[in-house]
Amino acid sequence: MKVNELKHAGLKKWVEDNVALMTPDSVEICDGSKGEYDRMLKILVSAGLATPLKKRPNSYLFRSDPSDVARAESRTFISSKNKDDAGPTNNWRDPVELKQTMSGLYKGCMKGRTMYVIPFSMGPVGSDIAKIGVEITDSPYVVINMHIMTRVGKKVLDVLGKDGFFVPCLHSIAKPLNPGESDNGKWPCEPDVEKKYISHFPDTYEIWSYGSGYGGNALLGKKCLALRIASALARDEGWLAEHMLILKITNPKKEVKYLAGALPSACGKTNLAMLVPTLKGWKVETIGDDIAWMKFGKDGRLYAINPEAGFFGVAPGTSEQSNYNAMQSIKKNSIFTNCGLTEDGDIWWEQIGYGAPGKTIIDWKGNEKPAPKTDKAVKGEEIAHANARFTAPANQCPVIAKEWQDPKGVPISAFLFGGRRATTIPLVNQSKSWVHGVFMGSITGSEITAAALDLKEGSVRRDPFAMLPFCGYHMGDYFNHWLKLGKKAEDEGKGDKLPKIFFVNWFRKDKDGHFMWPGYGENSRVLAWMFDRCDNKDNFVETAIGKLPKTGAIEAPPGVSAEIMSELCSVDTEGWKNEISDVRDKHYAKFGDRLPKVLYDELDAIEKRLNS
Repeated sequence: MKVNELKHAGLKKWVEDNVALMTPDSVEICDGSKGEYDRMLKILVSAGLATPLKKRPNSYLFRSDPSDVARAESRTFISSKNKDDAGPTNNWRDPVELKQTMSGLYKGCMKGRTMYVIPFSMGPVGSDIAKIGVEITDSPYVVINMHIMTRVGKKVLDVLGKDGFFVPCLHSIAKPLNPGESDNGKWPCEPDVEKKYISHFPDTYEIWSYGSGYGGNALLGKKCLALRIASALARDEGWLAEHMLILKITNPKKEVKYLAGALPSACGKTNLAMLVPTLKGWKVETIGDDIAWMKFGKDGRLYAINPEAGFFGVAPGTSEQSNYNAMQSIKKNSIFTNCGLTEDGDIWWEQIGYGAPGKTIIDWKGNEKPAPKTDKAVKGEEIAHANARFTAPANQCPVIAKEWQDPKGVPISAFLFGGRRATTIPLVNQSKSWVHGVFMGSITGSEITAAALDLKEGSVRRDPFAMLPFCGYHMGDYFNHWLKLGKKAEDEGKGDKLPKIFFVNWFRKDKDGHFMWPGYGENSRVLAWMFDRCDNKDNFVETAIGKLPKTGAIEAPPGVSAEIMSELCSVDTEGWKNEISDVRDKHYAKFGDRLPKVLYDELDAIEKRLNS
């Protein structure tokens, strides 16, 4: 298809305007076909940017520039007209000035390259919960990743029609080529971090990205659209766009429930999404591992889709022991970035579960090194980058649920929040009400070490709803959006249809610093308790902080004593008093008058219960 054949007048003009601005040598409208995917890979292999993997069918390894390996959070902007609307947790730039600056950078930036126009659907094509985006890019690497992570092609344009809504996503790697010049095996990007921009315009629902060719900075359907812009759309349209996995859980009676869960990084989110239960007769299947979009159905229940079509996972730490199903998902048709390359033509990373075969290995920077005999590495000498990634089709996951592409979505019975906390927070806690549940989500956080962020050891880095880097507007208003949706449901007499809200903590430690709960597949025992609570089973006790499991309500895993279970499922009164003080003085205070008063009331009520 040619640009002049586009039927959507607004899309056609947008593409034509950007062709004039960026001056590519040619323009291609992506059709999402296997032939297109294979042709992009051929281009990337010929350019010396992709290495075919002998051990994995139709799979390739890429090495990005050392300046382009992760989310550029300092260069990620929420550019609302009103600075206060971006809030204290986002970087703000004036939209008029930012667009002027970036338009200057975009001028001629695709010289010598092809402009690819990628029409894509976030969510099953045609779903009432899905949204359409169109990404302009000069990166074949972006095209192949978007093929896996979204639904690309003509069917998307058919749904868009002549006047449908789409999110314009502008991207360039910022490396124009002179006549006869090529990338010559060097990853193309803007190496100066200060010249990179990942900009979001929530008032007009636009995304402009410049200078990075990596991950969510360049795959603009990922965090940029699916969370930052979608969260603003959800606020304006009355739904939820959340950084949540979606699970299907089946009990021994073959009864099914769906759960959505938000956990900050390093809290086992992907492992939970693909859980292998240890509890006999229970089954867990995956709907999505990272993002959930939810709208209310006519029956008053929240229905969720996974807007993505693939997994974009962190590789280091992933093994058959930690996440068997993820390892099965990446055996073929996958893209790997910044991993090690073994002598026999396979990928390798730290904590993959085995040493590297052969005598030597190529690290993520392209240097040959002695092959590690174990899967551990000396700090600073890692073979794979800490944020090395795999991109794999979701339909390759052995436990993908049959409903994962249902355009209606799946009805959510429970929300799960969690954090990495060595003390205070119990193994599992159910909220007393929707407001109390929003309170729990709003104080989510993980303890960190002094070395990590130059903070006092044991202090908590709050990550409300696991959305801190991804909310496209003021988080005080975001909390209020959750509160308003709950109140609306209750006012309409459908409060009983709202998902129940839980908080989990797999990471409690004893006085000697050992984990008290084994985690991984044993977490199915906690999910089983939550499942029964969704049916209002009398398996809980009321406490000052919420509903905790009755003694014996969660079957203890092997090696976990009754005493440990009791400690995991009890209220640490003094710890919670400190928690309340920390939230009031250090966390809630930064949201100013946009922090809903009802959350302060919740804080006061919990403190009063703890003191009574």
